Amino acid sequence: MLKTAVGVCKEEGVHKLWQGIHAAFARHILYSGGRVITYKTIKEKVFKIKPEDKYFPAWQSAVCGMLSGATAQYFASPTDLLKVQLQMEGRRKLLGLPPRVHGMYDAFQKVLRTGGIRGLWKGSIPNVQRAALVTLGDLTTYDLVKSFTLRHTNLPDGHLLHIIASTSAGLVAALMGTPADVIKTRIMNQPLDDKGRGLLYSSSIDCLRKTVIQEGFSALYKGFVPLWLRLAPWSLTFWLTYEEILLTVSGKHW
Repeated sequence: MLKTAVGVCKEEGVHKLWQGIHAAFARHILYSGGRVITYKTIKEKVFKIKPEDKYFPAWQSAVCGMLSGATAQYFASPTDLLKVQLQMEGRRKLLGLPPRVHGMYDAFQKVLRTGGIRGLWKGSIPNVQRAALVTLGDLTTYDLVKSFTLRHTNLPDGHLLHIIASTSAGLVAALMGTPADVIKTRIMNQPLDDKGRGLLYSSSIDCLRKTVIQEGFSALYKGFVPLWLRLAPWSLTFWLTYEEILLTVSGKHW
């Protein structure tokens, strides 16, 4: 990971580490906001779990996490596709290939021209699968660790508890999401034929099968460390901020 980062800085410049940041911002606005709202709505409206409840079945939290992650990611998939395409331009330049896109708007126009509206959801199935697993690992783990700690220890509902729960959530999310992230990235970045079908993989299952057969099971965890290093501070920052905002607005903890 460090060699890759140093190589990018030397060959393309430090600013290339932030390649695709505009698409990443757009994706997080849709995805992060959407999954939390959906999670909370399903939790309270469908399963009737109240904010003050310290115990609720793990399977209910798991269902909330997977459904909210999948729903939010489906609507955010076009921005994720643009982000991946923008981030791959540096690699294409090193290989001596001509650039495919020259910015987020240019990438958006070219996707529409070549694949139409449906083209914006290229790779959405593995994308949604990944989001369901990551959200299951993140939101569900946070909820369960927090409720378990409150029930079995004297630790108050404060910053230390939030740090413990969010750290656990980031680790589990990375463990569950890395294989799906590998598959998603490969499918979204594979070349297409004239009919818009992938030339390397026909589906996420096909990609999973070929990856394990050709490269071994460990290939599914390529990029685990950078993903964890991204999710860990993200989870910590998000949950501490969320709890503070919720406490300020309503005077209650979720």
